[in-house]
Amino acid sequence: MLRPFLTRGYKVTSSFIANNTHNYASKWLVLSIDCLLTVITYFLTYSIYTGLSASFDNTNLFTHLCVVFILSLFSFLIVGSYEGVVRHTGFKDANELFKAVTLLLVLHFVVWAGNDAYAVMDVARPPFSGLFTHFLLTGVVLIVSRLIFKYCYYFVLSYRKNTSRVLIYGAGESGLATYEAVKNDSELTYDVIGIIDDHPNKIGKKINGVSVLDSKDIDASFIQKYDINEIIISIQKIGPSRLSEISDPFLQLGIKVKRVPAVKDWINGSLETSQIKEIQIEDLLDRAAISIQNENVHKEISNQVIFITGAAGSIGSELVRQLAVFDYKQLILIDQAESPLYDVQQELLRKGVTHFVPIVCDLRDYKRVEMLFERYRPDMIFHAAAYKHVPLMENNPGEAIKINVLATQNLADTASEYGVKKFVLVSTDKAVNPTNVMGATKRAAEMYIKSLQSRSTTKFITTRFGNVLGSNGSVIPLFRNQIAKGGPLTVTHKEITRFFMTIPEASQLVIEAGTMGQGGEIFIFDMGKSVKIFDLAQKMIRLSGLEYPNDIDIVFTGLRPGEKLYEELLADGENVLPTHHKKIMISKHSLTDCKNIREKFDLLHLFNVSGPHQEMNMVRTLKEIVPEFISQNSTFAELDKSEIEAEVLEPESKNVLSQKGSIPLLEQPPIWSIS
Repeated sequence: MLRPFLTRGYKVTSSFIANNTHNYASKWLVLSIDCLLTVITYFLTYSIYTGLSASFDNTNLFTHLCVVFILSLFSFLIVGSYEGVVRHTGFKDANELFKAVTLLLVLHFVVWAGNDAYAVMDVARPPFSGLFTHFLLTGVVLIVSRLIFKYCYYFVLSYRKNTSRVLIYGAGESGLATYEAVKNDSELTYDVIGIIDDHPNKIGKKINGVSVLDSKDIDASFIQKYDINEIIISIQKIGPSRLSEISDPFLQLGIKVKRVPAVKDWINGSLETSQIKEIQIEDLLDRAAISIQNENVHKEISNQVIFITGAAGSIGSELVRQLAVFDYKQLILIDQAESPLYDVQQELLRKGVTHFVPIVCDLRDYKRVEMLFERYRPDMIFHAAAYKHVPLMENNPGEAIKINVLATQNLADTASEYGVKKFVLVSTDKAVNPTNVMGATKRAAEMYIKSLQSRSTTKFITTRFGNVLGSNGSVIPLFRNQIAKGGPLTVTHKEITRFFMTIPEASQLVIEAGTMGQGGEIFIFDMGKSVKIFDLAQKMIRLSGLEYPNDIDIVFTGLRPGEKLYEELLADGENVLPTHHKKIMISKHSLTDCKNIREKFDLLHLFNVSGPHQEMNMVRTLKEIVPEFISQNSTFAELDKSEIEAEVLEPESKNVLSQKGSIPLLEQPPIWSIS
């Protein structure tokens, strides 16, 4: 019969607390309750010593209670034990209460020792042993009362509808800190059901009253029985493989999985619940993070003028962020995209970064590029500007060649002419045995700067790596958008795989290459195992709390023009040499024929100025520059089916070449830059 009333009471109380979670109990209310409890415990002590059956001397008792109230009020005010937040009561609060009741005992003893004080009040002194009894009883009652209020608060909160019932994975120090953080949080209101651990010595024990559970016992029936909503993984040193191993079973059960950040990222050394975030797909990729040693970077970057092309792009902007912390002389941020470059500029200004100049520039414009070199005299160049989208560039090969090949040539030639110390090219794994125009253009750029190395004082260096997570056009943002719209997710082929790395890792590699490179190297990052895109799509669906294919389907659209099933990091005939870092390797290959490649680049210039109808000839010439370029699923595959004709130029192109002749790129501007 009492159950309806209790239930209604829970709802009313829960509603009250839910609407007042930001309000702490007044410290004066806490002080009043503490004083009242002290008086009550004295009354109990007085009753014990006078005998429960004896009649009380009301005057004597009332005077004693007044003395106790005044002394307790004074003690609590001096110590400040009433200022703590009751619902966060812990050992420190208990210690403060102990100090307060000890001071009360001392003051009471002083009054007791002064017999004249009781004589003035015309009352009998309490027994000396009674003071100690009161001291002990008061200490216990005050501490227990705080704990009762604390646990009643959380007990009532546990009936709120938005309470999340969680399991914490990890019973170590990080797990204990997580438990304290979630229990003391009044915003999200977690209800910790248990702590999971794999250590046999911890299983079956209790931590702060919460049972330590064996991970093997956590199955679908357990989740359903205890209505678990979330899992918080609180293990500090955990790799992607282990994280994926722990989280996958819970994700398949539709449980939200979160993780605790590294201790170094905690706010002022303590964990806040706002820092506990849901795991992202980037956290689950099965590869170890790179750790770049930057001891030599400071020396190389110090007092240098640095050009960063593509400074508003994914890699370029991260290069800017990482280089901005060094003691450089000046950063020159170059990009053709005005609005994204403005965004980077504003970000740097907000961070207080100085000595940088944002410049809108088309790298194909010879005069503009030369003017920048003349004005700023760069010491280092990080060339990240490029067109990178495979299908788009397959449909617009002329634009890919203009930016990735001819603009790179223009920049590299000018860098050599002005004696730049180092030129670092950002390349891609798609340049290895390319099957598309984009990859072939990047390979041609690699080959060109390699050819310049033998006749220039500039050290030309190439970095080559796979896909970067979160970059513009990356598959992960695409999947997130498709999930937000309810699907389906589009995957080109069930067996397609890709290498992945984070944008900060890629940028670190590029900077490291700029410091260790001596010219002519291609630096390759050990990216671990390749990732199956189909598996990636399924994981992202589970991370969203949905199921494949019940909630969201995955559709296979077929390989796009120029797309590979598998990416490679080494071309045929390339040898790998180790560096001082185990995750960074150097590819060594034969020297490129400088004269031959320059002649082919001259042809690309001529076809470029001849009009868009020359795109087929431009791709044909690109295939001559990069013999391993074999088109797949592309209109340009027909160029691979027949033998390349000995004479590839149309009559009008022959006349142009015979009139202009071969153009030394270091002595005068390329044809395509002359209006």
